Amino acid sequence: QVQLVESGGGLVQAGGSLRLSCAFSGRTFSGYAMGWFRQAPGKEREFVAAISWSGRTTTYADSVKGRFTISRDNAKNTVYLQMNSLKPEDTAVYYCAADALRSPRVRVGVNEYDYWGQGTQVTVSS
Repeated sequence: QVQLVESGGGLVQAGGSLRLSCAFSGRTFSGYAMGWFRQAPGKEREFVAAISWSGRTTTYADSVKGRFTISRDNAKNTVYLQMNSLKPEDTAVYYCAADALRSPRVRVGVNEYDYWGQGTQVTVSS
């Protein structure tokens, strides 16, 4: 059974940065594409970024493109989300997710991911 544990969330001022980490265990990490999603109060969970199993393919939501960077270290079984130039509208619970897709491509749909972490809160103050 795959387990995902996020860390790195917190309170930051607008314009600041945070780096989220997600530790993967239970299966072979390189067999999974990884994604980050977020959910603000009263809103649906939405796609943020995804990375293929090899790390060669990444994709981002338009709202974070140019500000966020997803990366992975297959030796450490960890995926990261570097968030720069944070805005109050980035405030949400951020979730890490694993997709059993060993392909050059990545997927962006919530229902396409097989495993989820418990989430980490990111709050950006204005």
